Amino acid sequence: MTRPRLAVTLGDPRGIGPEIVAKMLRDGRATRDATLVIVGPSGTEVDVQESVGQWRVNAEAAAAGKLAGAAIERAVSLARNGDVDGIVTAPIDKSVLLSGGYDYPGHTEMLAALTGSRVAMMLTSADPGHGTWDIGHGTKPAPMSHVPSPMSALRVVLATTHIALREVPGALSHDLLVQTATITREALRDWFHVPEPRIALCALNPHAGDHGRFGREDDDLLAPAAREANLAGPFPADTVFVRALRGEFDAVIAPYHDVGMTAIKVAAFGRAVNVTLGLPFPRCSPDHGTALDISGRGIADPSSMIEATLLCASIARSVKSSVPA
Repeated sequence: MTRPRLAVTLGDPRGIGPEIVAKMLRDGRATRDATLVIVGPSGTEVDVQESVGQWRVNAEAAAAGKLAGAAIERAVSLARNGDVDGIVTAPIDKSVLLSGGYDYPGHTEMLAALTGSRVAMMLTSADPGHGTWDIGHGTKPAPMSHVPSPMSALRVVLATTHIALREVPGALSHDLLVQTATITREALRDWFHVPEPRIALCALNPHAGDHGRFGREDDDLLAPAAREANLAGPFPADTVFVRALRGEFDAVIAPYHDVGMTAIKVAAFGRAVNVTLGLPFPRCSPDHGTALDISGRGIADPSSMIEATLLCASIARSVKSSVPA
């Protein structure tokens, strides 16, 4: 099968995006797995080495946000037209995206709007016991004993994304949780080839509310949604991610951003990948931000960008191979 073709955006030009893309291209692993189209705001091909130097010259926030947003629009257009099989996005600055004229909290919400899709944000790590994104060729080997392996992949899906913590209880709803579970289950089956996904729901309150002592949301909202969506839980946040890492669950749905992101980044920072579930094409990105504090110093680590591109290529290959000729 031919290599998938992926659009790669450079992200905020003031940040480390252009640098980690350039380092990824020099590394060579991603280019062995896919044909990469480096996307700028007004064309399909951009000289990434030139961009590392020249895009950073324009340090005005609004201009940087406009460039980053236009590149995302271009990449989505390429994917929707079938010119690429997926997209990989370098980090953006959410506030700068807004100042550039794009009123979205982040990539996830912008991609949902541009494609008219219902989406969910997932962070996933490769299985550290096997170190591979080869998701389309059977199941991983069974552990050596009856004890669940502590080396399983961790997949965390967010029910709510970029909102203030005080807004989370009001944003959570029965329909949202069921919808997130549906999107997650379909993606695990179609993109990650997990035939019968085991999905857990992380509780909102400490100790899952302790039968109402620390809040009623887990009993009154999360538990009924979990039953309808065939989810395990809700389980307390301080144990559910450990259970997933030991192989008990294929994914965990977290009720808000930081509880889920903290778990995955502690477990696999620099190796984790952000995947937007529910899109008509795969989209992946690294597990970190623009790192403006080290931009231009040549010390940015491209590891997560490389992992994001490898995973996007693997999903794209898997999707293409499952489509009847």
